[in-house]
Amino acid sequence: MKNKILALISIITLLALGSCGEDFLYKAPKGSLDQTALANANGIELLVTNTYANLTEQAWGASIFNWTLSGMYGGDANKGSDNSDQSVLNEMEIYSTSATNSYLNDKWSWIYRGVKRANIALQTMDMCEDLDPSVAAIRKGELYFLRSMFYFEGLRVFGGYIPYFNETELENDPKIHNDRDIYSDVLADVDVAINNLPETPSEVGRVYKWAAKALKAKIYMMQGNMSAAKPLLEDVVNNGKTATGKKYALADAITDNWDSFKDNTSPESIWEVQFSADGNNNGNSGLALCYPHNTGPGGCCGFYQPSFDLANSYQVDDNGLPYLNNEYRTKPTVDIINENVGGKLPDGSDDNRISTVNTAVTVDPRIDIALGRFEVPYKDWGLPDRPWVRDVANGGIYMPKKHVYSKAESDAGLARAGMYDGWAPGSAMNVQYLSVRDAMLQLAECYADEGNLSGAMELVNKIRERAGKPANQVAGSPAKYKVSTYPSSHAAFTDKATCIKAVRFERKLELGMEGERGFDLFRWGGDYMSQELRGYVDYEKNYIGKFNGAATLNPAKTMFPVPQNQIDAMGNDENGQPYLVQPAPWK
Repeated sequence: MKNKILALISIITLLALGSCGEDFLYKAPKGSLDQTALANANGIELLVTNTYANLTEQAWGASIFNWTLSGMYGGDANKGSDNSDQSVLNEMEIYSTSATNSYLNDKWSWIYRGVKRANIALQTMDMCEDLDPSVAAIRKGELYFLRSMFYFEGLRVFGGYIPYFNETELENDPKIHNDRDIYSDVLADVDVAINNLPETPSEVGRVYKWAAKALKAKIYMMQGNMSAAKPLLEDVVNNGKTATGKKYALADAITDNWDSFKDNTSPESIWEVQFSADGNNNGNSGLALCYPHNTGPGGCCGFYQPSFDLANSYQVDDNGLPYLNNEYRTKPTVDIINENVGGKLPDGSDDNRISTVNTAVTVDPRIDIALGRFEVPYKDWGLPDRPWVRDVANGGIYMPKKHVYSKAESDAGLARAGMYDGWAPGSAMNVQYLSVRDAMLQLAECYADEGNLSGAMELVNKIRERAGKPANQVAGSPAKYKVSTYPSSHAAFTDKATCIKAVRFERKLELGMEGERGFDLFRWGGDYMSQELRGYVDYEKNYIGKFNGAATLNPAKTMFPVPQNQIDAMGNDENGQPYLVQPAPWK
């Protein structure tokens, strides 16, 4: 399935021209396929695969990884690179985003392109007479899943008030108002997927019933409906199986989830977006900027640099527990800026360390899985070198790490520099869009919210117990590692507010640099979001000057603005009213 999805050349352009109007205007050009020609079993397979292919066809703003719209925006990282490159992101990282931001338009366009592909496939399926009914049901389930997933991406970026249209809309360019909340429509779609999909897919890479249940739970969590999410999450966590039939569990080594050699094999993989190093720009183009710079793995482009705040969040107290009230912001940092950089070491060699590890500070070992630090081995590439960071003044001292390929992957032909468009790096490493670690911590949130504090902390402790396994400590690191589970005497077991803090902080640590942080802050409420981001900015500006100009994000802005390009393109209805209206906080 991975190769089928990624090797497919898009055939949808002609189909998107529409199915209305005078027939003589729609004579198919030579060498093209029209909808009627695809109304057969083989054609349906092509159209379903083409819908999957939208997952990999990402502009940087449309990245399925959401490194800008959630990872950067949520404080896991800053833009990185230098001030002038992709300057459109400068406004976003200091919380002064405008509706004309091109990354927002990229995301919107990607969402509705995916929806359109799913709808065309479903319309064509209704015309098909030779498709086995049992296969048709499964393919319908896949298309409904994908459509609901594309809409879900819209919900968490732009909020609930975005246009919804399905396969019953036959206009090529439907004009639909964004005047109602579409959560119920998206949830109904994913229900169709659940009812039609098999327990295990025919091919790894296709969606299946457990993935649909996990997606539905995630939609409910974004909506704020924890009581509806809880039974789904319990079912997934306790009874679910991977696409290959393994019972869901946490892998001993966290890095198993970020390794092309182990794609689709981790017991905590619920559903992965498939990528390939096949030479056709299928190596996750949405992340093509987000590799260490210059002589580092990939050689370009130094974006998505982890924040000082995220790095220091991994500090632990004497008991190996995190600082739930952000006390780390008042303590010595985990790394010390090297004042001798560019000088000489005692042995006469060049000192290329931008920073040195502060061995007096004890840290959770997940720090060196989530981000790259000087003096700590970077996967199997050896120690980071000074050119790996493009501009310290603009991006700080840290490097992304989880999604960056290893030397072994590169040597095996699974990744390379210059893979995307001939200049940017890429790899065959999949992205776990739905994972057991995420589902477990969502379930812990549900338990904490309803007052089942011991149930919540049991799940948090399972995550922390895994983090403490020897496989998650970087060999050769000078760091002092310690991570412990919460004892039953801890306040998190008896005080609801403390329990909620512990669960939320665990998500920050476990899912750091995975593109979830900003969306978590959105769904936890505007006041909380605004307060957390203000604390992040106030800490970060001690190290990176651009944050001195950062705004305090309005608590009402738990979504991004509708792209102005889309408002202009949709125009007005017959009564002169715009089809797309900007949410009130962004007017």
